[in-house]
Amino acid sequence: MAVLKVKFTKTKRDKLAQILWILNWVSVVSGIILFSLGLFLKIEIKKRNEVMAKGDINSVPNMLISVGVIACIINFLGGKICYDCSDANKFTRWKLVMLPYIVCTFCFTFCILLGALMCYTMRNELEESLYLGLRDAIKFYKDTDIPGRCFLKKTVDLLQIGFRCCGNNGFRDWFEIQWVSPRYLNMASKEVLDRLNSNIDGKFLVDGVPFSCCNPSSPRPCIQYQLTNNSAHYNYDFLTEELNIWMKGCRQALLDYYTGIMRSIGIAALLIWLFELSVLIGVRYLQTAMKNVLLLGDLEGESDGWLLENSFVETAKYNISIIKNLGKANQISTVSGMNDPNINVQNTDCDKTNITTKSIPAAR
Repeated sequence: MAVLKVKFTKTKRDKLAQILWILNWVSVVSGIILFSLGLFLKIEIKKRNEVMAKGDINSVPNMLISVGVIACIINFLGGKICYDCSDANKFTRWKLVMLPYIVCTFCFTFCILLGALMCYTMRNELEESLYLGLRDAIKFYKDTDIPGRCFLKKTVDLLQIGFRCCGNNGFRDWFEIQWVSPRYLNMASKEVLDRLNSNIDGKFLVDGVPFSCCNPSSPRPCIQYQLTNNSAHYNYDFLTEELNIWMKGCRQALLDYYTGIMRSIGIAALLIWLFELSVLIGVRYLQTAMKNVLLLGDLEGESDGWLLENSFVETAKYNISIIKNLGKANQISTVSGMNDPNINVQNTDCDKTNITTKSIPAAR
């Protein structure tokens, strides 16, 4: 029994073809939107790839870009097919193409759904990439004279100012690394030497943060050095007073930023998927209705259209049987071949005939 069978008159078939022609052109625009969203996300990730570890974080934008390009091509072809389906004579040229087109479009719509879901499952990979990338960027913050690292100080400072964050997990990350370049350390100072000697690795560690961690909205001047020393500042208590530096870590700030972008892109991709799926259903109805009207032979009469010719269970069994039997038609069984009566048959001489001729009586 056909699934969701609908009866179409000639007027309904023509209107369906015209509507689908318009919707396919709208789908071309949706493909451009998907391409643009993927390109935007790729550019946003590339802007801050210096603070991201290498990984598979570009899989989502690449997926969206590819799907967007394919959407434009498929829907452009679909618009041409639907336009010709308004005429039964023109439909014959697409008769054998429409079913493979519908199958390919169904797989394509599944890719759109997969891209939308990937926008929500990318958070863990992105968080790990940001953690490792920011850890290395902060570690090499002081290396302003080393090629390949000299740009990291500017990158980290602009990041902390732009996203109002400090450190990787928080401002205390700066206490654990030497972020002041040795060229700016006064080696004649006893305080500097004491700090270098007090550390096993010989690092100059301070309880301070770079200027880019300062909050310009704070009512008092920025306290970026000796943050844990209450006696170093007037009317200051490290444990109770709200510090005038950014408290949020840059990893969380960037993660929130990219999560918001991917959530919006995911919603847009889901809406486009639903729209593409509705267009695909309409094309399926048009294909079955036009196919049946040709079988009936009455181009002006009514015809049935459906999503599936048989039930879901029967269709699934039929497709599984096709998959199982793939390639079996070209296989030759050696066992059955031994019993073939045509094997080992000697050739006969077709030129020699043993037919006796009878004499034809002469006409009298």
